[in-house]
Amino acid sequence: MNFLFTCGGTAGHINPALAVAGRLRELMPDCGVLFVGAEGKMETDLVPREGYEIRTVNITNVSRGHSLDAVLHNIGTMKNVVAATREAKIIIRAYKPDVAIGTGGYVCYPVLRAAHELRIPTAVHESNAVPGLTTKMLAGSVDAVMVGFEESRDFYPRPEKVAVTGTPVRRGFARYSPRQAKAELGLPPDKPLVVSVWGSLGAAHMNGIMEDFIARAGSDPGFALIHASGSNGFEGMKEKLAETAPDHARYGMDVREYIYDMPRVMAAADLILCRSGASTLAELTYLGKPVILVPSPNVTNNHQEKNARVIEKAGGAKVLLEGEFDAALLLETVKTLLADPEGLRGMAAAMKSLAVPDAAEKITEIVLSLCR
Repeated sequence: MNFLFTCGGTAGHINPALAVAGRLRELMPDCGVLFVGAEGKMETDLVPREGYEIRTVNITNVSRGHSLDAVLHNIGTMKNVVAATREAKIIIRAYKPDVAIGTGGYVCYPVLRAAHELRIPTAVHESNAVPGLTTKMLAGSVDAVMVGFEESRDFYPRPEKVAVTGTPVRRGFARYSPRQAKAELGLPPDKPLVVSVWGSLGAAHMNGIMEDFIARAGSDPGFALIHASGSNGFEGMKEKLAETAPDHARYGMDVREYIYDMPRVMAAADLILCRSGASTLAELTYLGKPVILVPSPNVTNNHQEKNARVIEKAGGAKVLLEGEFDAALLLETVKTLLADPEGLRGMAAAMKSLAVPDAAEKITEIVLSLCR
């Protein structure tokens, strides 16, 4: 049996597909798995790292602007969609999948449209509470729509046809205990670890906050830090810290471009600072990790703040809005939370209560039913 996955652009779109692919491989070790992504995007790095083959098509995004440049860009995107659909059909005809599954990113549209036109069963999963443009465009043609939140049903013309599955988490997140993870990272078991990550590509504003945060933490912060700057901010952050905090690594401040061993690092963390994309929240609730959430202000319909407020209301998170705090306040908030172990345990329990640990299994069942 052959399964084709399409996803891309960010880790939040890629990781759910990897989770379902892993579950299918557990059930059927000899099944075929092929990914289709966009040329030059993050999926071409992350997918092979997990041992899967990936093919690419040339596709660009849709601009929401109204300028002449935006209009010209969208004309180019329309041409790319036509060409990418043709490319996807060539891949699909050669691979002969039993089903095609999309988990987000603009590459999903031409690939799932191509599969639909070739009469291959198709399914799309939307992690966020508010569906993206790609999911909206595909909802009328795919055979199954799956969502991460019950509230998401209302955004679709036939909500009774939408399956609420939760958002799947890669199996690697079940691999580590906090003590084991800290030991493998070379960290003392009794020293708190704070993990800071603001998206796979990074975020300039939050990297600036974290530069000042690290400098203010000084030589005796009382906790270790692993910060992922993202690919767009790593070199600039290194240069800045060389001036403001040249000895930060010696004081337990580890700055990386990307956290490739995310399951281990998250398992080791005592407190996490991050955005509130649905895939990230699924991982955090699965692990039961206290979190300070800073929703991205640059998303459609402000859906990240809506996600974050759900977690905050349950008691699992402290929410700070970008632009309304500085590094000093963030450092004070981190130290206050770490100084209250009982409060952290309560936050952890609240996070755990929101988890959907069998999301990958639910999606797998739907995928297999389409094959049948």
